[in-house]
Amino acid sequence: MKILVPVDGSKYGRWATEWAARMPVTPPNQITALHVIDVAALRAPFMVQPIIVGTEHVIQAEIKRLLARGKEVAAETTALLATLRVQGKVLTAKEAVVPAILKRAGRNGLIAIGHRGLDALDRFFLGSVSSAVTQHASCSVLVVKQSPRPIRRILLATDGSTSSEKALQFVLKKMQARRTGQNDAPLAIEVTVLHVMPFLKYPEVKETGKALVHYYADKLAKAGYEVEEVSKLGHPADEIMKVAEQHGIDLVVAGAKGLGAVARFFLGSVSMRLVQHSPCSVLVVR
Repeated sequence: MKILVPVDGSKYGRWATEWAARMPVTPPNQITALHVIDVAALRAPFMVQPIIVGTEHVIQAEIKRLLARGKEVAAETTALLATLRVQGKVLTAKEAVVPAILKRAGRNGLIAIGHRGLDALDRFFLGSVSSAVTQHASCSVLVVKQSPRPIRRILLATDGSTSSEKALQFVLKKMQARRTGQNDAPLAIEVTVLHVMPFLKYPEVKETGKALVHYYADKLAKAGYEVEEVSKLGHPADEIMKVAEQHGIDLVVAGAKGLGAVARFFLGSVSMRLVQHSPCSVLVVR
């Protein structure tokens, strides 16, 4: 799988690179790390008024510092890819961050992005970048929130929509059902299939939800996953995050959009709320 990883020198960028390298997907990952330097953003505060005398040399010095730091980030990332023993390359671009990422990601593959970037004056790209990329990307997006770890437990959020079906197919067709345990023993990855009902006025609704969960669980079990079926009543995003924390989930997998109109059990805004507030990493599938 081709994976684009935006890097900025922060720990989140390094974590995203390591997650991308270790994601249990097939075929083996091909990683492109992208470092973006938004020079124009440095001038933004001065665009609405004439350049104040004496500020240009400060801007030029900051641009020089960013370019030098960009070379360091590229070298660090190249060394990290070599350590991880994955096929990859590092690119540097001088343009607006989000458009640069979206342009190079395309429709296929995956973007793996850290939830936050560097802090204070060294902030190359804000935490809001991960939200913007997730919202506007044409491909699936992995938002990394914690240090790299073997993926042992996945939560698959379902609502019966086309998007949640795509999330199921991603897990079935692009991920490996087994991981390596102690002494290299193969162990099944655990998947919690969760359906959240925002209301329960009719018994038929509850039964339909359980049937949906069982349908997904059956397909995953046949693919070799160890599966648990869970149905909850409440706000979808809140319940997903609660279950993720209670079950020690490593990765939440959800569709980008849910059902519409009156039948909207799972809003597109749910996936965005997960990206912003989930305790663990989130894979938004398109």
